[in-house]
Amino acid sequence: MTQISAKDVMALRNRTGLAMMECKKALGEAGGDIDQAEDLLRKKLKGKMETKLDRAAGEGRIGIAVGNNGAAILELRAETDFTAKNENFINAANKLAEAALGAGAGDVATTDDMTAIIDDIRISTGENISIARAHKVDGEGTFGSYIHHDGKTGVLIHATGDVSQETLRQIGMHVTAAVPRPLGVSADDIPAEKVERERKFRIDQAVESGKPQEIAEKMVEGGMKKFFAEVALLEQPYVIDPSKTVREILGDGGDVKAFFRWAVGEEA
Repeated sequence: MTQISAKDVMALRNRTGLAMMECKKALGEAGGDIDQAEDLLRKKLKGKMETKLDRAAGEGRIGIAVGNNGAAILELRAETDFTAKNENFINAANKLAEAALGAGAGDVATTDDMTAIIDDIRISTGENISIARAHKVDGEGTFGSYIHHDGKTGVLIHATGDVSQETLRQIGMHVTAAVPRPLGVSADDIPAEKVERERKFRIDQAVESGKPQEIAEKMVEGGMKKFFAEVALLEQPYVIDPSKTVREILGDGGDVKAFFRWAVGEEA
């Protein structure tokens, strides 16, 4: 009978993240060969993993990677907060975001290399791990990012002109914390359905107030200007220094082209 050393068991545990007894049993089946034992565990546990894919994965982390003339943002889901805070899971989210940099602009499909990273985390955690969404942005200029301390909210910003990554990181902090949440870079970028809903609300308010038509129209126009100032990123008061707008923090030499604020668990 092959003698299994504690050192080999620990080595296999470090590779797989599995329990000591599972590693010892696999080593026994593999005759003490660590590589063969790892392969046995991968085959055995991956089969079990597939039966867990219908479980809800409500925890996770946002990963962001910035490259030359491009950046990627990704949401990696897990079942438990414990796993989402694990260093290996965090590293996997970052690796997957890096892998997404190799894709074309737009939504990113999961590649074989990305699947291999996911399978490793599935095996080591015993949880349903999945990419909820991933997006690649191309273009000249500067890309900045900010990930909140809990990893559950991340912001990717694409800007042109004379603007630093640090300034964009600070604006990313603003985007994360701002209330109300910015809906577009400027008034022109706010989704039409949100604008129309707000306009209808204000028209109904004006009509119910019984004001004359001319006064009601002015009330609606003034209310919409206030709405745009509240939800257009560049017009918002900067959360760290409300005496300034985000546009003033950005400076005359820079311009935000787009931003993405993703939070774990929200609808894509």
